[in-house]
Amino acid sequence: MIREIEARTLLSRNTHPDPVFGVKYTMNLYRGCQHQCIYCDSRSACYQIEDFSDILVKVNAIELLEKELAGKRQKGIIGTGAMSDPYIPLERQYGLTGRALAVIARRRFPIHIVTKSDLVLKDLDTLREINKVQAAVSFTITTADDELARKLEPGAPSPSQRFRAMEALTATGIHTGVTMMPILPFIEDDEENIRQIVSRAAACGAKYVIPWFAVTLRDRQRVYFYAQLDRLFPGMRERYEQTFGERYECRTRNADRLEGIFQGLCRQYDLATRVKSWEPEEVRKQLSLF
Repeated sequence: MIREIEARTLLSRNTHPDPVFGVKYTMNLYRGCQHQCIYCDSRSACYQIEDFSDILVKVNAIELLEKELAGKRQKGIIGTGAMSDPYIPLERQYGLTGRALAVIARRRFPIHIVTKSDLVLKDLDTLREINKVQAAVSFTITTADDELARKLEPGAPSPSQRFRAMEALTATGIHTGVTMMPILPFIEDDEENIRQIVSRAAACGAKYVIPWFAVTLRDRQRVYFYAQLDRLFPGMRERYEQTFGERYECRTRNADRLEGIFQGLCRQYDLATRVKSWEPEEVRKQLSLF
């Protein structure tokens, strides 16, 4: 079900920019997500989304963004894609992300987008304008196998489509990379999968790959995830229950070995493991004096 709502606020502020993505302000234009990834943490009860298949559209988002950015005395990276992908198929109809990016470009704020969709290419011209300040796009890719991805991320474009979009973005100078998370224990935690993701990202011009060799499971999300494991991977649920019990962070058994392989690949392909930092122009000018 699609429901239009009026939000009270749009941007949430981080006291300190996070160390990996550098995000200072978080923006979510939709709630719920049409990609329906079976492992998505946003199904957890703490986020108060009763049915994650329902999509809530913040129809007053652009008006709020105009107002809130006008009042920001301190610029910082605006991040989007934390709770719902900004490029769900519904974006074709509503265009909230594209319109929000136009506001951000005009206000000269930097942006970091996390997405599983090649639909981001529709806003390439706006992203190029934002990139005069800084624009970064991270494609979440947890497997390089399109067939496996169709099971895990049934509503999202294939990894191959995401890699092609990454190549198109990097060709225009957009800072682009991969969020390789989560890596699902017993399903995606093999060396060949990690090698495929990193090498294909590098071939497409990625500048960074950010890994996490684990998945989080709690309350309502765990119930949904296990139901999908029963349907898609019979017997896998029992392995999770025996290995992790009620644990929140479910780390892959071979995380340390995979981390070592990953770090070696990053050195080989000259890839960073975080998004490049950003400082306001006035700070950069001050630093250049020293």
